[in-house]
Amino acid sequence: MKVLRVALDLPLADAFDFLAPEAMAVAIGAVVVVPFGRTRKVGVVVGVAAGSDVAPERLKPIERVVEDVPPFGAEDLELYRFCAAYYQRALGEVVAASLPPRLRQVNRRKLAAPAPAPVPVHGFLAEVALTAEQRNAVEAAGGEGFRALMLQGVTGSGKTEVYLHLAAQALDSGRQVLLMLPEIGLTPQFEDQVRRRFPGASVVTAHSDLAQGERAAAWLAAQSGAAHIVLGTRLAVLMPFRDLGLIVVDEEHDPSYKQQEGLRYSARDVAVRRAHRLAIPVVLGSATPSLETVFNAHQGRYAIARLASRTLGASMPVVRTVDTRADIPREGLTFALVEAIRRRLERGEQSLVFLNRRGFSPVLFCRKCAWHSSCTRCSANLVMHRREGELRCHHCGRRERIPACCPQCNSTDLAPVGHGTQRLEETLAELLPQARIARIDRDSTARKGSLRKVLDDVRERRIDVLVGTQMLAKGHDYPRLTLVGVVDADSALFSADFRAAERLHAQLVQVSGRAGRADRPGEVLIQTDFPQHPLYAAVAAQDFDRFAADALDERRLAGFPPFSHLAMLRAEAKKAGEPIGFLRQAARTARALGPEVEVFDPVPATLERRAGYERAQLLVRAGTRAALQPFLSRWRHALLEQGERRVRWTLDVDPQEA
Repeated sequence: MKVLRVALDLPLADAFDFLAPEAMAVAIGAVVVVPFGRTRKVGVVVGVAAGSDVAPERLKPIERVVEDVPPFGAEDLELYRFCAAYYQRALGEVVAASLPPRLRQVNRRKLAAPAPAPVPVHGFLAEVALTAEQRNAVEAAGGEGFRALMLQGVTGSGKTEVYLHLAAQALDSGRQVLLMLPEIGLTPQFEDQVRRRFPGASVVTAHSDLAQGERAAAWLAAQSGAAHIVLGTRLAVLMPFRDLGLIVVDEEHDPSYKQQEGLRYSARDVAVRRAHRLAIPVVLGSATPSLETVFNAHQGRYAIARLASRTLGASMPVVRTVDTRADIPREGLTFALVEAIRRRLERGEQSLVFLNRRGFSPVLFCRKCAWHSSCTRCSANLVMHRREGELRCHHCGRRERIPACCPQCNSTDLAPVGHGTQRLEETLAELLPQARIARIDRDSTARKGSLRKVLDDVRERRIDVLVGTQMLAKGHDYPRLTLVGVVDADSALFSADFRAAERLHAQLVQVSGRAGRADRPGEVLIQTDFPQHPLYAAVAAQDFDRFAADALDERRLAGFPPFSHLAMLRAEAKKAGEPIGFLRQAARTARALGPEVEVFDPVPATLERRAGYERAQLLVRAGTRAALQPFLSRWRHALLEQGERRVRWTLDVDPQEA
């Protein structure tokens, strides 16, 4: 019997050796069930070996081939090998991340794989004529072969129209299309538009909020070719396709494209790698491209297309600051912002109040003894959700009932300090009783279909004022929304994260872009204690190129990406002190591997305790990927050989969060 290499969802090795029974036909890429210890696991055959280092009597045969899942193709396995090598993970962990949960189950009902369907030629409804800028963008990205296009377009400039025309070209050539979005909340509106414009095409969505059966069906449809267009979040970039012809990454700057748990991959970067391997176009679209993408474009690696004006004659909104030192907010809202909302109500227009925070209040506070509601499992506060009568941790999910008195001194003088989306909603209802107000955040839209209903209510003008978090900052189009109010933006100005200014600028530009997208002028009011801050001036001037140039100069001087390359070794343990101790030894190991990589000292994580685990991190920096990648491989293997069991650790390549 021949020896097969099978990738399993384990960090121990890239693949494990099993025997293929002579009567069993097993192809490379086949999904199989194998015995492993006292359990059985689903794995993928990734190679054939001439022999094995395992003693013949210890080799076990493959139990069966999973027949309702077709084998992975050679290009899919090559992509997974790249991800495993670059992100320093075992190959089986990458393969497992590409499989939906239903297909990773050993015992499940058999699924019917959909048959390939011919792509409808000329099935695209071109509802509007392209502008000259849009035509240039389509020409820059279209055609045969690999090309990466940075599509920089102001909000409302019609980037989506460019995506759809490029998708039509790919479908006309008989190939599939992957359209990627950073947030699940953006999929309903985008899906409706895609289905309307491609009435004859098979469109599926792929994201983690789908039921397991739906997600598995979408995966199989993409793999078989039955799905012509896949609309998905970051997980979609790892799905197998029969004949992929175009990848679009919308809002490519968004940090949501970086997975923060498990396999810590950047879906945007993997998309570019995949497009290069397949020799197809990839479009990176944004009003505020990431500085890494801007740098690659300046270096000539990416082509550039710009959409500098809004479509249909709409003008850009006027951005103003409200000095909160003079106009002191009441429950988070200044007089100027409330009056601006009142004027919109009188004119029958809509307003959006944006706050990047959920819940009624950040913390419940005792005025007598200064006790505050904190999570016993995390170094974070419990957030007050008054309507549900709960205190919640937004990190580990812990929930407690709101106490009637202080747990420390029994005083009943408890009060919420700060403000969140729920509190802003209630304050607006008190100040503007005639207004129809809706709140959009992860709590209010947890029930399936609730987000789509609220967005439909907005479009049908059944809502006057929206209160929300970053879920509302991008992608949505509300023709009668003419005012955006930004609350508490200052909290990001002085962050220790070197990316904080870039992210705040992008967030403000994106949320500002919700205003005045039709024939009515838009206005944006940013409440701040620092109205003269250069970042707010850059947002008001709507000059992204100048902001990016200044920010890149700062990065160059500081030696931060894209002028260097980073990796973070993260560690956590139940016992205090163990993560730091482990990282100190890891730092000594790293420094002994050579001087080409700079090794910093370990520090506690920003959120030092989470879900009962103490957390710490260690940063390393190199001038080139060519220096960093071999170092990381040697370092990872050295750490694995140490066999540390008390500390959980992982390498995060190109970390996005400190």
